[in-house]
Amino acid sequence: MVRHPAVAGQFYPGSAAELKAMIEMMVDKKAARQEVVGLVSPHAGYIYSGPVAGAVISRVKFKDTFIIMGPNHTGMGKPLSIMTKGVWQTPLGEVVIDAELAQQILKASPHLAEDDIAHQFEHSIEVQLPFLQYFQPDIKIVPIVLAHSDGEVYKQIGQGMAQAVKESGKEVVIMASSDMTHYEPQDSAQHKDTQAIEAILELNEDELLRRVEELKISMCGYAPTVSLIAAAKELGATGTELVRYQTSGDTTGDYAAVVGYAGIIITAMSPLVRLAKETVETYITQGKVAESPRERTPEMKAKAGVFVSIHKLGELRGCIGTFEPQEANVAEEIMANAIRAATQDPRFPPIAHDELRELDYSVDVLTKPELIKDESQLDPKKYGVIVECGYRKGLLLPDLAGVDSVARQIEICCLKGGIAPDEPMKLYRFQVKRYK
Repeated sequence: MVRHPAVAGQFYPGSAAELKAMIEMMVDKKAARQEVVGLVSPHAGYIYSGPVAGAVISRVKFKDTFIIMGPNHTGMGKPLSIMTKGVWQTPLGEVVIDAELAQQILKASPHLAEDDIAHQFEHSIEVQLPFLQYFQPDIKIVPIVLAHSDGEVYKQIGQGMAQAVKESGKEVVIMASSDMTHYEPQDSAQHKDTQAIEAILELNEDELLRRVEELKISMCGYAPTVSLIAAAKELGATGTELVRYQTSGDTTGDYAAVVGYAGIIITAMSPLVRLAKETVETYITQGKVAESPRERTPEMKAKAGVFVSIHKLGELRGCIGTFEPQEANVAEEIMANAIRAATQDPRFPPIAHDELRELDYSVDVLTKPELIKDESQLDPKKYGVIVECGYRKGLLLPDLAGVDSVARQIEICCLKGGIAPDEPMKLYRFQVKRYK
């Protein structure tokens, strides 16, 4: 099926050139992108909600597929519906439905039903697509429309969705498309929206439902947002951020009857970092090595050198790693080095039980070291360095605070390896992918 645009030329420009130009003014291509589990983004006409949608999507590190849940404004079709095949058209081209993932979600969520009619004229998903296409033209989606039902149903849909995402092994972002309070004076809208936003930021879907009902908050996408929170928690959500909030009054200057718009991101600890954290906590609290994970992400299955860094209240508390793989895979490399970083770093005493709540972790996965000719092939921001002299070696990771020159990198490596500056040495460079 081809789902043709329903609100092109109304909610956003109908021509590709005008649409791109408008989005260009609303996004921030220099914004720092984050690994997110999901986000809340508004879906009104771009002149009203576009700046909020642009701000929040600019903060997202894109994955191949976005699951987009929107409310049902039209009343058409089945109340809890998913499309599992076809394409959606916008002036910027076609967006393909990720049929494989959609079928997995449908199978895992018995409350959902296959249905195209509910999506035919519903704008809440459509208006998100050009923003996604602007940053990644080949993006795939899974469109889901949620109408009125019970809060437990919304939560179960989210939990089933998370189960399907885990089983698929795919990297996915989940989006709840929602505006906030509708057509109330600015002060009233801001007060109600603050209550709803606080519940979302606390990842408390039950409290969101309670406040929507008790305060009569006319948040049209509360159901998708409840499902998003439920899914995000199953997928390891650890943090939230309100990126931007404004109302239609900020565009029109009329604050007598406004609509509120909020852009929120939900972040999660990387599975690699979670493995390091759980390994340390199991070892410190139970005195044993945790079992290697049965379900492994693609990154965990590879073989590579790994460094595990532990910080306490912003200060280094332990860091040990391997520049070449010693274990069968990255997962086991992380576990071994996490325990060493927590208990065997000679600079620090072993981590104690009462410190665990104050610790933060990061994992660096290294590329294979590459022998280089001279210092001109190094860059302290991009490359880590290994200095080798006989059996002695010193290693330094890239992009470290206070290390802004190649000379300083080599100096530190020599100190670590017990190598004198005038001794003959070999230089190796490597890159890392850092997980937080």
